[in-house]
Amino acid sequence: MSINKTIISGNLTRDAEVKRTSSGMAIVTFCVAVNERRKNNQTGEWDDYANFVDVTWFGTRAEKCAGVLVKGARVTVEGHLRQERWEREGQNRSKLCVILDEIELPPRQQGQFNPPQQQPQDTLYGSDIPF
Repeated sequence: MSINKTIISGNLTRDAEVKRTSSGMAIVTFCVAVNERRKNNQTGEWDDYANFVDVTWFGTRAEKCAGVLVKGARVTVEGHLRQERWEREGQNRSKLCVILDEIELPPRQQGQFNPPQQQPQDTLYGSDIPF
């Protein structure tokens, strides 16, 4: 049995970016900084180390929520890991990213919209996503 589930909580390092597939479906990407505490063996003190996690979110709900996903906003993301692979300048490259399933958005501020409620998965994802 394989389990692929990830939950992270942290702050956005940049504003969310919205792109589109060839059929027009929204792809929203952003990066979450997640701190990890490690003991420094030389000083005996605990230090924070940042991990930067790329997140990808698909569909209408992602597009509508992208406006509140701004640099510094605190979010909790639940999803699954996916390894992306590509070639650049003859070198094979890869990275792990989180494909978002659920998100806890930043608290609503005056003047911001209410994010839409969760929709069934088949309405969130189009048929042109390559997985």
